[in-house]
Amino acid sequence: MLSLRSLYKIGHGPSSSHTMGPALAMKTIVEENPEITYFKVTLYNSLALTGKGHLTEDAMLETVHPREITFDTKIDLEKFANTILVLGYKGDELVSTDEVKSTGGGRIVFVGRESEEVQVYPHKNFNEIKAYCRRHKISLYEYVLKFEGEDIIDYLKSIWEAMKAAVERGIKTEGVLPGPLKVQRKAKTLFEKVMAKEPSEITENRLVSAYAFAVSEENAAGGIIVTAPTCGACGVLPALLYYMRHKHKFITDEKIIKALAVAGLFGNLIKHNASISGAVAGCQAEVGSACSMAAAAHATLFNLDINQVEYAAEIAMEHHLGLTCDPINGFVQIPCIERNAVAALRAIDACGLAYFLSDSRKISFDTVIETMYQTGLSMHTDYKETSIGGLAKNYKSTDENCW
Repeated sequence: MLSLRSLYKIGHGPSSSHTMGPALAMKTIVEENPEITYFKVTLYNSLALTGKGHLTEDAMLETVHPREITFDTKIDLEKFANTILVLGYKGDELVSTDEVKSTGGGRIVFVGRESEEVQVYPHKNFNEIKAYCRRHKISLYEYVLKFEGEDIIDYLKSIWEAMKAAVERGIKTEGVLPGPLKVQRKAKTLFEKVMAKEPSEITENRLVSAYAFAVSEENAAGGIIVTAPTCGACGVLPALLYYMRHKHKFITDEKIIKALAVAGLFGNLIKHNASISGAVAGCQAEVGSACSMAAAAHATLFNLDINQVEYAAEIAMEHHLGLTCDPINGFVQIPCIERNAVAALRAIDACGLAYFLSDSRKISFDTVIETMYQTGLSMHTDYKETSIGGLAKNYKSTDENCW
């Protein structure tokens, strides 16, 4: 598996696979071929169908400016879900041809090239990791440090700072998100609108939701967020961590870093053995993965044992199985933002169940991840970030139907 640095990335929203990945592809090609004056780019499949709403073309144009670039879009289901074909010209002469897969979380793969990324972790699944930890009598956090090195701590501190900053910007910002849907930002309202004699459980629901909305709205507006594991699911983990850090005095920044490390380990396992891309496996791969990471983080904050941490992550994913990715108009807004809030709350519930029931569980984390991937591969293309099925299909500017 790769380093957590390849999972947690700080960058602009709204989509890691549709903006961060394509922008990185263009940056790489320009650096390799500085003589190029003109690009002809073809976007395939999910990129073709939702690239406008996800600001794919804008991200790529910004990266290659002032070079000229033209776009074409095609559907070719023989190709990977997020594929880019880039032809680079110097004048009229074709000087480069690159086919690039944007695999999720901002990661790209150039077809026909060997990856230069270093595999940091020697184990391939959670059962192997768990056996190693028990044999060496170390925690999951200590496992991460052993293979990443102590300098991962400073990296995770920067990730935590970026997550906090996104929450704090989001809960102070009002207005309308970009795009034709005219979605009002709601984080500030959720944060400030306290119910008279508000019960504690409602306060928790409201605040966790406010923090998830805050980060997700920042993402939808093109603000700076952390992929956790993707832009579309970036609100789940920060919401839980920010809420717990402010609710409990015993939860220090040091504990948050440990929780981030363990959450990242589970996200890495999903990325390595399945997918974190909505275009490949539906929203179960994005928000489901984020919920799984958040549940593992929550369990770590409360010092649960390794079986309980695994069970929390497993429950969180199990109950996202089959979740479709159907962003209306291709914008990472409806149902994406609200879905982040629901998943953050579900992560807390998953951890609670794991505390009491881990001794009687039947399903392993590895099993549920394999199931998620198989489910995603079997899912119809309409429901995998193409905006031609589900809510995206049935939404017809239905404001009049909401009253």
